[in-house]
Amino acid sequence: MDTGTHVVMGISLGGLATLDPNIASDPLLPTSVMIATIIGSQAPDFDTVLKLRNNAVYIRNHRGITHSIPAVMIWPLLITSGIVLFTPETNWLTVLLWSFIAVFLHVFVDIFNAYGTQALRPFSNRWIALGVINIFDPFIFFSHLAAFSFWALGLPPGRTILVLYLGLIAYYLWRISEKKRVVHHAKKLHPDATHIFVSPTIRWNQWHVVIRTPDILFVTESRNHEIEYFEQYSFDPIPDIPIINAARKDSNLSAFLSFSPTYRWEIEEKDDITEVRFVDLRYRSKGHYPFVAIVQLDQQLNIISSYTGWVFSEETLQKKLNIVTE
Repeated sequence: MDTGTHVVMGISLGGLATLDPNIASDPLLPTSVMIATIIGSQAPDFDTVLKLRNNAVYIRNHRGITHSIPAVMIWPLLITSGIVLFTPETNWLTVLLWSFIAVFLHVFVDIFNAYGTQALRPFSNRWIALGVINIFDPFIFFSHLAAFSFWALGLPPGRTILVLYLGLIAYYLWRISEKKRVVHHAKKLHPDATHIFVSPTIRWNQWHVVIRTPDILFVTESRNHEIEYFEQYSFDPIPDIPIINAARKDSNLSAFLSFSPTYRWEIEEKDDITEVRFVDLRYRSKGHYPFVAIVQLDQQLNIISSYTGWVFSEETLQKKLNIVTE
């Protein structure tokens, strides 16, 4: 989820924690637990600093080790240690418990996005992405704000947030059901489909859908349970040829391939430069595919420049490639 949603989730957990008798009877604990849940709700995303290095490092590692099983155990210990350092008289076991709940909830809700996490590391490096909830979901965010408003008006925070969470559980179950309905519809239209990639959008009734058959990639959109077709491409596995093999040594393309499950690729000759381009087909927006990886090579197959990330115009993309070259 986005940072704002994780923040409101951290605050709501701090409110829910007031149902704990240990917290309700201790004047110090509510503040300590609130700090712990807010920090815990953000901690797994501290790896965002990897953006300062480059997009390749960020894409390959974000939601990786910081969302892993060991990290879910370590983050609460670090958060609790920091809080106890400043308030040694606090009930550290209670703070540890709610720190853990906050960190676990962060990782758990991230699984429902199209991006996913490596939540099973070190047992598996597979990315788990259920593709049910958009990275920013207005209902989740604004339902939290509504609950906070009732809290501010004097309603008991614990019971108010409990009602909120029960509603969110029902919402998640509904979204899971809606995605299954989209997948079922796509399979009905293409019984020979080997893969169906579904990505949620900010709108409840709209889903990005890529249908892969043995020969064709269909880029579509499901809106109000009707599938609209946009483009179709030949499904061509990545070939074992010198130009592609040279491009795949580039860190940007390698990061892209580690993240994207469905894409098309093309090779274009430009004067003395050969350009290898990979395009993620899941995020079509206004006729454009914004998530790409490009590698430019010279005639000796040396990498001149490369880029991976989100760009919304060809002009911007070429500028980024020129900056790398310079």
